[in-house]
Amino acid sequence: MPELLLELFSEEIPARMQARAAEDLATLLTKALAGLAPRDVVTEYGPRRIALTLTLDAEIPATTRSERGPRETAPEQALAGFTRKHGVTPDALTRENGFWVLTVQEPAITASDRIATAVPDLLWRFPWPKSMRWGNGSQFTWVRPLRRILCLLDGKVVPFALATETDDAHGLKADALSEGHRFLNPGSFTVTSATQWREELRARHIVFEASARRAAIQHDLHALADRETLDIVPDPGLIDEVAGLAEYPVAFLGTIAPQFMNLPAEVMQVSMRVNQRYFALRHKDGRPAARFGFIANMLFSDGGTLTTAGNERVLAARFADARHFWDLDRSRTLESRIPALDAVTFHAKLGTQGARATRIARMAGIVAEALGQDARSAARAGELAKADLTTGMVGEFPELQGIMGGYYARHDGETSEVAQAIAEHYKPRGAEDTTPTAPLAIAVALADRLDMLAGFFAINETPTGSGDPYGLRRAALGIIRIIRDNGLRLNLNDLFTQAAEGLPETVRATPNSASADLPAFMTERLRVQLRSEGARHDVLSAILAGGLDGDLTRLLARTGALADMLATEDGRNLLAASKRAANILRIEDKKDGPHTGLPNPKLYTERAEHGLAEALTEAIPAIHTSLKAERFAEAMRAAANLRPALDRFFETVTVNAEDPTLRKNRLQLLTELNHALHPIADFSQIEG
Repeated sequence: MPELLLELFSEEIPARMQARAAEDLATLLTKALAGLAPRDVVTEYGPRRIALTLTLDAEIPATTRSERGPRETAPEQALAGFTRKHGVTPDALTRENGFWVLTVQEPAITASDRIATAVPDLLWRFPWPKSMRWGNGSQFTWVRPLRRILCLLDGKVVPFALATETDDAHGLKADALSEGHRFLNPGSFTVTSATQWREELRARHIVFEASARRAAIQHDLHALADRETLDIVPDPGLIDEVAGLAEYPVAFLGTIAPQFMNLPAEVMQVSMRVNQRYFALRHKDGRPAARFGFIANMLFSDGGTLTTAGNERVLAARFADARHFWDLDRSRTLESRIPALDAVTFHAKLGTQGARATRIARMAGIVAEALGQDARSAARAGELAKADLTTGMVGEFPELQGIMGGYYARHDGETSEVAQAIAEHYKPRGAEDTTPTAPLAIAVALADRLDMLAGFFAINETPTGSGDPYGLRRAALGIIRIIRDNGLRLNLNDLFTQAAEGLPETVRATPNSASADLPAFMTERLRVQLRSEGARHDVLSAILAGGLDGDLTRLLARTGALADMLATEDGRNLLAASKRAANILRIEDKKDGPHTGLPNPKLYTERAEHGLAEALTEAIPAIHTSLKAERFAEAMRAAANLRPALDRFFETVTVNAEDPTLRKNRLQLLTELNHALHPIADFSQIEG
């Protein structure tokens, strides 16, 4: 089976674009070569190359196809148009069932010919997020200047060039050359196969597998840290980024000067990460260590002594800048910075950050009161929550929003609860982040997101498709996670209403329908989260059929209880029976329904009718009482107890009796069953 090796060698590719580019290359190339049945696709990517290997058929077989033209009786113009379209004369056509037919012989196409046609077209339209032109004015673009195209099919070069009739495309064409490490093994080498290519790259100081580079970085940094009984502060994102910067990663440790060790740990870590791509270290008890890790793309004859000293000097300069901001910011209180927020626009229709701080303070007090906490302290934290946006440190490192506010609040003498609320109100910052647990922090974190969602929905700036420029989906998931993680008993619907009441008058006076969509938006976010956890999101949909229960804790408890019941045999049978009843009613109601009203017990002619009626009489009050008391497991058991009576009813009773009076009475009995189950959920929306 022929093997294709394609390597696109360029100047350094931004780390964040490498994996997606390799994925796009595999997708586009397998699609372009579909006739050759490509398979066993393996991609590799790194700082200067994106590569792919796959196996495929040796050729696309010859084929014969027939294309029907106009009728034999059609005007001559129709026949002329058909032959002109296909570039043939009328002599090439045959008659078949009253039509002119063209039989086309498609010759076999070798894999080499198909690749030579497909790859240049693919490279001209490759979907880089950003690309550039370079050199002599060619219109060919790439993320960085493309230097070589290695393309081998079973060890032989597939001959093609990127040049067109009007563009030389820098003279780029396929050959059998690749390159090793820029400094450790400069220059090109000839490739004869995919296996030899990999071996040569390893020998020339190239770790071409991204997973191997990540593993080497993690292993070597931890080994260095272990020697000093230290830990590397976990940072998977930084490991991924550095793996995209170094073709041959070599780990080193540097030392942080003592005068910088009293900077906040978060400041040190962010400065190292953002400015220099350094790794922070800490002691086993969590204290910051006066050491940092870094990755070089080189081996050094002095063991790295000189490069370590250079990196230490660079970091000292960075920390000196951070020290300047730290000292300057603390010369003013957070409270004194609040007026400056009036000069910072949050959104043209929603006002300034100062106006938003006022709204957050108001909502934080409302949420705190609903949680039985100190509303005044929560409002104070909300008032100060955004004040650090005007500080030099946050201006330099936006990632430290909130965190620096917490430090500055403590320095100003605010209570520890208020400082903690300011520091944590952005949590969770992502899927891997924890949620706040302190009451005031919860209040401010929820207030921030409630105001954001209510505001943007009020001005119809809602997410569309994959677009979500204001992070509203993330805000909604943050609310859901905070409530779930802390088991909060809050009415979200009421809180959104109260948040909307605090919006600017111009917004509240503008008619809109988006605000009414907010509960549905929250519902969908909750479904997404449950789906990602592998939970029964169809059960949630069934329970939400009557609208969003603003108490998410109660809602999820109901969902869990119903899912547990449906996992039992009685639950599964009850679901099947209820769906059968609903289908019967749906069909019969279209004929002469709805079949409402209480059934007449005097018209029961079968024991199973009496049995179902008695079971419903017992179950309905039990379900209502249990639901009202939030004893959801009991409500589900009461519903499941209907199963035997339902089974007997459908086994022995003909619902569509010939007697119209009996038929109507039996349909009314099934309607009573629907009414009994409806307070629990709309069972028709449950899968299974």
